[in-house]
Amino acid sequence: MTITDVIVEIDDFLWGPPLILLILLAGIYLTIRVRGLQVRHLGKALKFMVKNEEGGEGEVSSFGALCTALSATIGTGNIVGVATAIAAGGPGALFWMIVAAFFGMATKYTEGFLAIKYRTIDDEGHVLGGPFYYIENGMGKNWKWLAKLFAIFGVFAGLLGIGTITQINGISSAVQNFFDPNVTNVAFTIGGNSYSWSVVIIGIIVTLCTALVVIGGIKRISKVSQVVVPFMAVLYVLFALMLILCNITKIPAAVAEIVQGAFGFGDGISSIRAMAGGVLGAMMASMQKGVARGIFSNEAGLGSAPIAAAAAKTKDTVRQGLVSMTGTFIDTIIICTMTGLSIVIAGSWAKEGLEGVAITTDAFQSGLPFPAVVSSFVLMVCLTFFAFTTILGWDYYSERCLEYLSNRNKSLVKVYRWIYVLAVFIGPYLTVKAVWTIADIFNGLMAIPNVIALIALGGIVAKETRDYFKKLK
Repeated sequence: MTITDVIVEIDDFLWGPPLILLILLAGIYLTIRVRGLQVRHLGKALKFMVKNEEGGEGEVSSFGALCTALSATIGTGNIVGVATAIAAGGPGALFWMIVAAFFGMATKYTEGFLAIKYRTIDDEGHVLGGPFYYIENGMGKNWKWLAKLFAIFGVFAGLLGIGTITQINGISSAVQNFFDPNVTNVAFTIGGNSYSWSVVIIGIIVTLCTALVVIGGIKRISKVSQVVVPFMAVLYVLFALMLILCNITKIPAAVAEIVQGAFGFGDGISSIRAMAGGVLGAMMASMQKGVARGIFSNEAGLGSAPIAAAAAKTKDTVRQGLVSMTGTFIDTIIICTMTGLSIVIAGSWAKEGLEGVAITTDAFQSGLPFPAVVSSFVLMVCLTFFAFTTILGWDYYSERCLEYLSNRNKSLVKVYRWIYVLAVFIGPYLTVKAVWTIADIFNGLMAIPNVIALIALGGIVAKETRDYFKKLK
């Protein structure tokens, strides 16, 4: 058995039914506790998202904190993750991704709420908050070990998983597929794998850009995110919307295929049904891939977004919870749905020989009324921006986890930033499958202590949320 096989077995065990059910049930539980707040107050949340609060304490504006969180969540998961989920679990994976996101909005609200309630601000105005503090201060000192466990997983998730290697892999793969798909211009070969000059050049460019931003800390990350995130999200949504409108007559059939696939039916998933051992097996495969990739994309339940939310200039826990909640709505219910619908409409998920970003690329080439080279270029640019901002956001998350573990040792954090940049530099030359699997494992490990805290503190969130809206009335 190879190391890759061992990693895959660990991932399959961790992301089995128990963890998926834990995260889903936590979202359902919190939705009930906050009385379907993600439906009743979505309009208010979207209004708060663009209107910053005056006079609050913190390091960045609420919009800046949201953009920092979105910079980490809107990444390769929206393009590559959706494609891999549908390829492995069928079109029904998109259905479960949306279901998980709906309940995940209540989860993300709770995370944002608790981030403000239990954060710490030192004499210099430096903010530190997130799951480690709402576990320690909310659940009590006896649970400090759980807070430290979360922080350890957070550091490794940023350095070895979702923050660096998966993102730079996504960027380098997209650039190579566009400029040198047949690897004709080989720069060097390692272990039988040849790497083209396009991979080497983009790797160096992204590494330098990462270093220039992350060395400046949260304020520089926030400034870059506030410019890049809205631009890239709007650009991608416009092209995905154009694809859907150009194929509007195919939407009913695609929606039917998605719903049928979610419950193990439909002609298109017969091969998945055969591999999974029948209708129930196909449904479980669809649910597992949809929920896992959905969480990878929007991070509801992982505990990453509240680290950014804690830095917001606000004194209002409910308001920041609502702003945080919009992140899941934008990331999954809008962007991932558009990606998934485009892939199902084009039928790219079922084409042999395609995997990862190649599936989404094929969908854009098939569905958009442009030459294939134009569609490929647009997707490459979007993926590059998405992944780059995720690198920035996860540097901030993992830095804050390290600060908590080291009792705010600034020297250690500065050293970590350079190690983080080094991880980005070597990322393009690592095996893609192993990298994505490692990222999944650390995501799952982060989610466990965070979800325990959300369930334990859900009653406090529910009571203070009810009191808040009573006062508004």
